[in-house]
Amino acid sequence: MLAGGTGGAKLARGMLDVVGADELVVIANTGDDVEVHGVHVSPDPDLVTWWLADLIDARGWGIEGDTWAVMDALEAAGRPVWFRLGDRDLAMCLVRTEELARGARLTDAHAEVVRGSGARARVLPMCDEPARTHVRSGGRWRPFQEFMIVDRAEPAVEGVEVRGIEAASPTPEVLEALDRADAIVIGPSNPVISIGPILSVPGLRAAIEAARAPVVAVSPFVDGRAVKGPTEAFCAWAGLPLGAGAPLAAYAGLLDGLVADEGPEDAAVPVLRTDTLMSSAESRRRVASITLEFARSLS
Repeated sequence: MLAGGTGGAKLARGMLDVVGADELVVIANTGDDVEVHGVHVSPDPDLVTWWLADLIDARGWGIEGDTWAVMDALEAAGRPVWFRLGDRDLAMCLVRTEELARGARLTDAHAEVVRGSGARARVLPMCDEPARTHVRSGGRWRPFQEFMIVDRAEPAVEGVEVRGIEAASPTPEVLEALDRADAIVIGPSNPVISIGPILSVPGLRAAIEAARAPVVAVSPFVDGRAVKGPTEAFCAWAGLPLGAGAPLAAYAGLLDGLVADEGPEDAAVPVLRTDTLMSSAESRRRVASITLEFARSLS
């Protein structure tokens, strides 16, 4: 699976139930990564990991039942806490940061987070090199997390770029996973800022095209609207239509099929129309199972 954000993480959890930990590999977006509070935070890989470990909080991010003693202390000391990390979340970020400080690759450092959290299945960063998404709004560029949290994603999107992406490359683990896959699923994540950075890693899109496995995307839109987050604003900036047309256009030339709750009759690839809302464990398993059955029919 290619994933970034809540939709992709939910589907990954459904996939875990359907295929098991040994058969699932998630390639996660690292364009959202940030250094804050002295640690390296990988929001999308962590989000997927918390879902796979059954640790996700009801808010949809962070760890269930986490405490906030460190953030409270920083705030009392007058330090900026616009990016809030729970205590257990921070501990896992410390694990990653310590591994990176020892010279480990991001892939290996995050593997320690996966192991430490008790997550099942592998979660691979899209690359080991730093490649950070920036958003232009109000005439200035902002790191992605500042745009999302400080600006609350409210200003109009005027530009998106992933800085450092030209120096990145797919890891051996990512290339092996794609080569050995029976199916490649692009999760229902934002096509521009979640999946876009993954596909922008030089050589990664070509590796997907060369893979023997069918490539199927799951639309992030339900009833023509985004389920969560600023997907619509970023699609508008990128010139992508809302609804099933967005992944069809964003991944043109890459897909063998699309799973969506609606779609054009004249799409360039087969479209499996089904309810894609994942509001429960049962619905996550259902969408995962249907998606994999669809992929098998295309292989």
